[in-house]
Amino acid sequence: MVEVIGVRFKKAGKIYYFDPSDFTITKDDYVIVETVRGIEFGKVVISNKQVDEEDVVLPLKKVIRIATDKDKITVAENQENAQEAYRVCQEKIIQHDLDMNLVEVEYTFDRNKVIFYFTADGRVDFRDLVKDLAAIFKTRIELRQIGVRDEAKLLGGIGPCGRMLCCSTFLGDFEPVSIKMAKDQNLSLNPAKISGLCGRLMCCLKYENDDYESAKKQLPDLGEKIVTPHGNGKVVGLNILERLIQIEIPEKERVIEYTLDELVNEGIITTQATE
Repeated sequence: MVEVIGVRFKKAGKIYYFDPSDFTITKDDYVIVETVRGIEFGKVVISNKQVDEEDVVLPLKKVIRIATDKDKITVAENQENAQEAYRVCQEKIIQHDLDMNLVEVEYTFDRNKVIFYFTADGRVDFRDLVKDLAAIFKTRIELRQIGVRDEAKLLGGIGPCGRMLCCSTFLGDFEPVSIKMAKDQNLSLNPAKISGLCGRLMCCLKYENDDYESAKKQLPDLGEKIVTPHGNGKVVGLNILERLIQIEIPEKERVIEYTLDELVNEGIITTQATE
């Protein structure tokens, strides 16, 4: 077992594990740690705990110190400087007539690097832009092209449901979402209704997908022939979430609705269908 803490560097960013050293760190503390980008300031979202060695990539970077008030002032100053860097970069993009959209600018905690996040439809030759920015800011410059989902995560906004975007509030990682998920949930396949602000399929299609997949294994298929106490029938409707099955009985000229439990208890559905 290994003792770790979990740290986030952005509000809804990925959680990274660090070695707490001899510090006892509680949730919502701020810490200074070493990362591949340099020295960074992060928020603790998981306090000291033991995890299996297989769940982490060893060796872990150690916590340098618990953040001080001076560190917090440095972060605030970096954010102010980032706003100015954003303005300057926008001017240079226009000056060089580059087909790119600047999304966000970020200083690393130690100010050894300024990262400019942008979106673009294709490749952009920004070599001259980097030279200009390096001459102005006298530090390392990184231009990082991101996708539309990452842009939505950085900028935030309100989704079709009326709530703040999941990606900008709590989702640490993007999970694959497919049109099959929308089909399985009997949703309209109109792109405008199943797409988020980023223009991609909504992340929330993934939330209930496991429940739908489990239910589909238990329920009969549409069109399947079933023998009921009222006669031979055919499945004509399914309510997957409530586990309801509508069966048409031609002899009776009626449609009867059963719950899954009723079909199982009466032996109408075979064992294979409920596995």
